Amino acid sequence: MARPAADRPRHAVADIGALLAPFPGRAAATTRIAVASTLTVLITAMYGTPEAALSAYVIFFVNRADRTSSIVLSLALLVLVSLIVGLVIVLGGATLDYPMLRVACMAALSAGLLFLTSASKLRPIGAIVAMVVGFGLDELGRVPAGELATRGLLYAWLMAAIPIGANVLVNLLMGPSPRRLAGERLAHCLRVAARSLRDPAANGAALATVLRDGVQPLAGWLKLAKFEGSANTADVLALRQAMASTMAILMAADVACRQPEARLPAACAATLADTLEAMARMLAAGGYPVDITVGITGDSTLVPPGAAVLSPLQDAVAKALRDAIEHYAEAEVPAESASVTPPGAASKSAGFMDPDAFTNPAHLHYALKTTGAAMFCYLLYQQLNWPGIHTCFITCYLVALGTAAESVEKLALRLAGCLVGAAAGTAAVLWIVPALDAVTGLLVLVFAGTWCSAWVASGSPRIAYAGFQIAFAFYLCVLQGPGPGFDLTIARDRVIGILIGNLVVYLVFTRVWPVSIAARIEAALAAWASQWQQLIDAPQPASRRAHAASAMAVQGNIAQDLTLARYEPASVGPSATWLQQQRQRLRILDAVAGPLFLLAERFPGDPALSARIHAVQTGQTPTAPAGRGAAADHGDRTRDTLLALVDKQWSEARPANAHPPSSHAQT
Repeated sequence: MARPAADRPRHAVADIGALLAPFPGRAAATTRIAVASTLTVLITAMYGTPEAALSAYVIFFVNRADRTSSIVLSLALLVLVSLIVGLVIVLGGATLDYPMLRVACMAALSAGLLFLTSASKLRPIGAIVAMVVGFGLDELGRVPAGELATRGLLYAWLMAAIPIGANVLVNLLMGPSPRRLAGERLAHCLRVAARSLRDPAANGAALATVLRDGVQPLAGWLKLAKFEGSANTADVLALRQAMASTMAILMAADVACRQPEARLPAACAATLADTLEAMARMLAAGGYPVDITVGITGDSTLVPPGAAVLSPLQDAVAKALRDAIEHYAEAEVPAESASVTPPGAASKSAGFMDPDAFTNPAHLHYALKTTGAAMFCYLLYQQLNWPGIHTCFITCYLVALGTAAESVEKLALRLAGCLVGAAAGTAAVLWIVPALDAVTGLLVLVFAGTWCSAWVASGSPRIAYAGFQIAFAFYLCVLQGPGPGFDLTIARDRVIGILIGNLVVYLVFTRVWPVSIAARIEAALAAWASQWQQLIDAPQPASRRAHAASAMAVQGNIAQDLTLARYEPASVGPSATWLQQQRQRLRILDAVAGPLFLLAERFPGDPALSARIHAVQTGQTPTAPAGRGAAADHGDRTRDTLLALVDKQWSEARPANAHPPSSHAQT
C-alpha cells in the first residue's frame, strides 16, 4: 500500500523529475502566462512606463486556469487599484510635504489592506493592492512637486493596469473555457482509474493524486460555465452528476488498487477499463456519455466477464463501478444535492468578511507582521540611501505567509528560486542582452525566461514558490528600463533586496506572534470527520460522493500540513509525540477511506460506519453496534466483508501501544 504523503521525504532529488513532469493543462497554462507577461513588457517598452519587472510579475497572481476566473479577477483588481490610487491621491495632497505623515499613512493603509487580505474575500489580490499603495506613496516621497507626484501615482496605477489589460486580452484569445476544463479533468480522472484497474501496482500514486484533488475544482468551473454561457442548464446538471460518478469510480478503483484481494479478474478489469477510456474520449471531445453500450446486455446492466465468480469484496468493487458507470451523467437528483461545498466554504460565501474576521487575532497579527517587515525594509534602504535594494520592501508583500511552518519551509524555495532566477538573469545580462539591438530580442528573452519559471510555478505547491521567485529575480535583472539594459549593478542590488526581504519576513514570522500550523491540522481533522458523518447520513448517492470528494481533499491538506509541521521551530511547533499521533491518524484515514465509502454507498446510515468514524477521531478501537441498521434486511456478506476490511486496515495502521490523540496546547 502506498504511504500517505506525510510519510514521504520532501524535496528528495529523485522527486525533482516527477515535480517537473508535464500533466494535463500545464503547458497551456504556462504558455498563457508567458504570452501575457511578454505582452506586458511590450506595452511598457512602447510607452516607457517604469517598473516593467513588477508589471510583468503581476501576471503570475491574476492568471487562473480558466478564462472566466482570470478575467473577473483581473477586472476586480483594476477597480480596486483604481479606488486605492484615488485614495492615495487624496492623501498625497495632505502628506506630500510631511515625510513622517506619509510613512504613517503608508503603514496604516498597508495594515488595513493586509487585514482584509487575511480575513476577507480580498485574499487572492490583497497583497498586490497593498504593494501598489506602498509603491505609490513611495513615489510621492521621491518627487519634489505635486505635478510630478501625480505622474508617479499614474505610473503606480499603470503598473497594475497594463498587466491586467494584457491578461484579459490573452485569456479572451487563448484561455480555456471552464466547460472545457471540466470535461478534460473528468476525462483525465477516468483515464487514471482505467489504468489503475489494468495495472494497480504502477498507477497507485497517480490514482492517489486524482483522488485528493481531481474533482475538487469542477463545482466552481461548472458554475462559471453556466455564468459565461459555455454550458446550458442541462449540461451543467449532467456534468455535476458525472463529477459525483467519477468520485465513486475513483474510490472503488482505489480499493481495488490497494487491496490485492479486491482486485478484479483480468477480463473483468479490462472490460471496465475499456468502458472508462471510451467515456474519457467522449468527455475530452466536449460531450459526455449518456448511453453507454460497451459491456451492456439487453437488460441494460453492465455485466463484466467473470462477474459470477467474484468474491464479496471484488463484488463490492465491481458493483460500485458498475452503478457509477451506468448512471454516469444521469442527473436524477436536484442540482443542489449533487454539489457540496468544501468545509467552511458555506460560511465564507455568506459575506465579504470571514466569520472569524473580528474574533481571530491571527488576521490582525498577520497584517501587523507583514506591515512591520515591509516598513523595516523601507526605512532600511532609505536610511542607507541605497534605493537599488527597494525590492526588499516589495518582496515582503509577495512572500508573507500565515504560519511559521510555511514561512520556514517556503524560505528554502524562495532563496533557491531567487538564486536560480538571478543566475539566469545575470547570465542573460552578460551574454545575451548586449547582443540585442531591438525590443524584439528582449521580448523573446522574456518569453523564454517566463515560460521556464511559469512551468515551475504552475506545478505542485512543493516547488511553486520557487517558480515565482525565479520569475521575480529574472525580471528584476533583465528588465531594467523600457529597452534592453545590461547594468550589473542594478541586477546585483535588486537581488540583494529580494534576499533581504525574504530573510526579514522569515525572522518576523517566526519570532513575532508565531502561528503554529497545529491548530489548522486539528481543525482539518474535525472537518474530515464532519464530512464523513454527513456522507454516511446522506440519502442521495450524488451528495455522498460530493462529501467524499471534500473529505479526500481535506485529507490531502492534512498530509501537506503534517509535512510542513516539521519545519516549525521547537518553541512554536507541536511536540514530536503530538505529530506522531496525527501522522498515525492520517495513516488510518488513508487506509480505511475506500472501504468506508463502499459501505456508505451500499448501506447508507449504517450505525457501524459512525462507530468507525468516531474511532478514528478518538483513537480508540472501533466497537460496532450489534444492530445492522439500514443493512439489516440485506442478508449479504458484503457488509461483513467490508467491515472486516476496515477493522483489518485499522489494526495494521495503528500500533498496539498507540494512545488516543491529544490536543495541541501551544498557541
